[in-house]
Amino acid sequence: MNKRIQLLSILFLGISQIAFSQIKEEKLILNKKREPEVKRIEKKKTSIETVKNYPPEEKSQNPVKYTITDVPAVSDFKTSTIQGEDVTPKFDGTAQNNYVQFGMGNYGKILADANISKTLENKIEIGADAHVLSTNGLKKDYDWNSKQTSANIAAFMNAYGDKGKFNLNAEYGLNNYNYYGIYALNPSSDVDLKQRVNQFKVNGYYDFYSNEILNDVRVKSSFLKDYFDGKENQASILANLSKHAIELSTSGINLNADLGVGLETVKTDFAIREKNSSNYFNTSLAPKLTFAKGDSYLMIGSSFAFLNGKNSSDQMAQVKNNKTYWFPQAEFQYAAAKEFKFYGGVDGGLKLNTYGDLLQINPYILSDQMLKPTETKYHFYVGLRGDIDETFKYDVSAGYGKMKDILFYQGNGLFDNEYTLNRSAYNFANTFSAVYDDGNVSDIKGSIQYFPLANLIIDGEVKFTKYDLKNYNDIYNIPLLNASIGAKYTMLEKKLILGFKGIFASDRTTNSFSIEGVSDPQVINAMMYQSTENRDDKVGGYADLNLSAEYKIHKNFSIFALGNNLLSSKYQTYKGYKVLGAQILGGVKITF
Repeated sequence: MNKRIQLLSILFLGISQIAFSQIKEEKLILNKKREPEVKRIEKKKTSIETVKNYPPEEKSQNPVKYTITDVPAVSDFKTSTIQGEDVTPKFDGTAQNNYVQFGMGNYGKILADANISKTLENKIEIGADAHVLSTNGLKKDYDWNSKQTSANIAAFMNAYGDKGKFNLNAEYGLNNYNYYGIYALNPSSDVDLKQRVNQFKVNGYYDFYSNEILNDVRVKSSFLKDYFDGKENQASILANLSKHAIELSTSGINLNADLGVGLETVKTDFAIREKNSSNYFNTSLAPKLTFAKGDSYLMIGSSFAFLNGKNSSDQMAQVKNNKTYWFPQAEFQYAAAKEFKFYGGVDGGLKLNTYGDLLQINPYILSDQMLKPTETKYHFYVGLRGDIDETFKYDVSAGYGKMKDILFYQGNGLFDNEYTLNRSAYNFANTFSAVYDDGNVSDIKGSIQYFPLANLIIDGEVKFTKYDLKNYNDIYNIPLLNASIGAKYTMLEKKLILGFKGIFASDRTTNSFSIEGVSDPQVINAMMYQSTENRDDKVGGYADLNLSAEYKIHKNFSIFALGNNLLSSKYQTYKGYKVLGAQILGGVKITF
């Protein structure tokens, strides 16, 4: 009995110590080290010489990582924290690649996750990874179907040669869900709201151990199709050329020269409504020179984009766009000490917006979009970062930029005024479309990492983003403030691991519709729908708190429990789309 009381006391102490902290973001990665990754504070990439880990044997211990699931972490059907971050706690150091885990919880949740890999001769590793999550949705809130099932299945290979390492992975993703966010009408329970997205990806990566001339090559491809016959094919290749560590003087100043060369093509066709079609081909060049001494450096460069695009629809004849872009690239860092590193710079670029990318952010968009690239003409930034006694890391920065064709999401109303509920799944004022506007953006960002104990990690992030648009008064469905805080705590000789994650967002502006039946003046005794749009509606902010725990009973067997959205707030990420309330899930994990 005393031992039980002792164990309960330790558990209570561990949980209380993390009450104001968060689990670090963890992505499903193909090498499956399976512990939460601590984000690196210094995120800006420069052409400063990187250690390529000679000899190859040493570098082979750090295999290439590929993200399988990377979506925002909020507790709704599409972006449950279980799916978005896989918050199941992992054990450092003793993790094994081969495992199977299974869990069940309220809302009909089922979680299945597995990873199997084997190292063959000549250091070739092959493996497979699977992740499935399903929920019955909010049956008490909606009469109609709100359930969802998502799955990712991947196969991969890592190989290590004398001159470099190679990774190849193939992945199939399925997201089967419903446009359940109906707020202006009241259809019957048997209404069909189904949407289904299938996506197949093949990625290849080769990284040379040296920085001599050809540094690395990346090839990506994606093939997507949805329930409404929307199709998208995408492919890209990026090669990095470099020559590093050129000594310029005896004072310790080195020169690094880099050139990035990229090709990207994306073709998207939709089959409903206006049947939009787009085809883009982009070539990019990014030369830069970096002068470095110790932790201080000055990078000067440019980037060029050569875009060829075509857009058309049933309502618009084909429009061609051939344009050359130039963007500034420069950054400096002055390291007064490792505790204080001042930095600043300017950058810009061209982003091809794809249907697949839009679905990751907003799965409730209509399967018919006008896709246009977003241009960041310039973005200036300054900041301060540092590492204090390897215990406290921080990074704060502020920026200002000018952008063209900023993408955000506007709610759709009814596509017709017929007085009937026999409608398509997307015709209940329950979908969104991409809209674009030019404007300026101001941002303030901060992140910290704190390691007070060897078995405790605390971190937090906050981001403030303000848009000043040319045509719209407010940017829709993008919050002004996002923040997160969390911790990871291990105890009982690493047999017990506890985690906490809090996710916070301010409210956001959106448009919405009120719909009523009125008499049709054209037809006697007939009715029609009339819509009124509110262009200044608000979707409230939220605080989403999550806890996790795993106890290792045996080296090959453990049990885990997850608690998501513990405040039980059925907030909305998009108008009409309530998220799941408090969710409790428990399960078992077997490693071998």
